[in-house]
Amino acid sequence: MISPLLEVMRRLRDPDTGCEWDTVQTFETIAPYTIEEAYEVADAITRKDMDALKDELGDLLLQVVFHSQIASDKGHFSFEDVVHAICEKMIRRHPHIFGEKQESPGWEEIKAAERIETGNSSALDGVALALPALLRAQKIQKRAARVGFDWPDKAPVKAKLLEELDEVEQAKSEDEIHEEIGDLLFSAVNLARHYRVDAEQALTEATEKFSQRFRKVEKSVSQDMNDMSIDELEEEWQRAKTSL
Repeated sequence: MISPLLEVMRRLRDPDTGCEWDTVQTFETIAPYTIEEAYEVADAITRKDMDALKDELGDLLLQVVFHSQIASDKGHFSFEDVVHAICEKMIRRHPHIFGEKQESPGWEEIKAAERIETGNSSALDGVALALPALLRAQKIQKRAARVGFDWPDKAPVKAKLLEELDEVEQAKSEDEIHEEIGDLLFSAVNLARHYRVDAEQALTEATEKFSQRFRKVEKSVSQDMNDMSIDELEEEWQRAKTSL
């Protein structure tokens, strides 16, 4: 079933008869679209919209085919190579399913062994730079924790968060404030991790909750919000919180 899509992309990328836009694209120019399509898949799942999910999965699959065709054009690898590599990886990481042994190292242990085999010896190797900041911070912290670099319980994590907040207050220059805010956010992610809360998901839900309440306030006021005092806005906000 994948053959028609591969042929469509091959024709779009044909240097003589292909699409002018598609033929000039590179890994770098397509990468933002790949990330966008992945988010749109996640959005369809959140909305439980199966028709949209079907369409968005197709768009995401197109991105894989697009990157593979660019790679093939440059002589790096083909779509078939991509499929072979992921099948091989999944089989290797599930020896209890595809092998003879019923007991095997865990997923993370196998991945750690793979990093060593490929010369990536750091526990942090393989965490993508392009991940959303909160998610990447969470993954970095988990990797460090697996080798024992972690606070033993929540108390010192909370203390560190308050320490970082105090350092924000003491910062003088814009550069210092920028750095300390980053440290504060990193510490907040660490606290979320110790509570076994997904920081990315928690912030997504908090942002959506704020959006709903803000829209409620917008509908409830009869004047320009810029003309209202902070006390008046807070009163409307509290009404919105109780009604949602």
